[in-house]
Amino acid sequence: MQADNLTGGQELLCINTEKVFDWILNEATFDLTLNDLDLPVNPVTGDQLECDDVDLDTVTCTVAPAEDNPIEVLDREDQVFVVDGAEVTLQIVNLRKNFEVTIFVDLVPELGGATVEVGTVEFTRCEQVILCAPEGTDIDVTFTDLDCFVCTAACDPGTTTEVDELDVTVTVRLCQSIQSTFPVTLELVADFCQPRDILPFPPCPAPTIPLQCPAVFPNNGNGDTGDNG
Repeated sequence: MQADNLTGGQELLCINTEKVFDWILNEATFDLTLNDLDLPVNPVTGDQLECDDVDLDTVTCTVAPAEDNPIEVLDREDQVFVVDGAEVTLQIVNLRKNFEVTIFVDLVPELGGATVEVGTVEFTRCEQVILCAPEGTDIDVTFTDLDCFVCTAACDPGTTTEVDELDVTVTVRLCQSIQSTFPVTLELVADFCQPRDILPFPPCPAPTIPLQCPAVFPNNGNGDTGDNG
């Protein structure tokens, strides 16, 4: 049984929320060259790893937004565009995005094959987008997908006094949702929400008999049981 309407019914309400001025989905792909990454020490033995200790076919990466200032809005500039035959003033927004990419590699089977972290490198990419984003609006960037893969990997043997180094090229792909928003207070007439009906627990199941195989057993009596004498 559904609950009755709460006392008051409809009421004129003021709600604080955000108005979306514009919203686009954008995809970007870019390459990174990460050179001179010092090989780490063996996490088990503590010995400095060398090129022969790692499997270059297993080099992988992860990418994530930087902890500090992952998205920065540099500036925005008004520009007139013609949309469907009408002139409209939009904004060219300059964005700076900061990331961290981490490189991993597996040890050779003779050393146990464990995955070790080589190092993390920070990098920055800038981008321009066209939005309805007049001065005063906020620019919200959300990464809906952020991934990377290693394209090439090579190891540079050092000298007796230098650490061996890894050279890697990485391809980063990101999908992003970019919105321009502004806080607003809305006035609207609305009903108060009501609780839903409680779902009943199902009854205990009745005993069931497993399906039989009458074609096999019991015998249908059509077999030949006559004497052969």
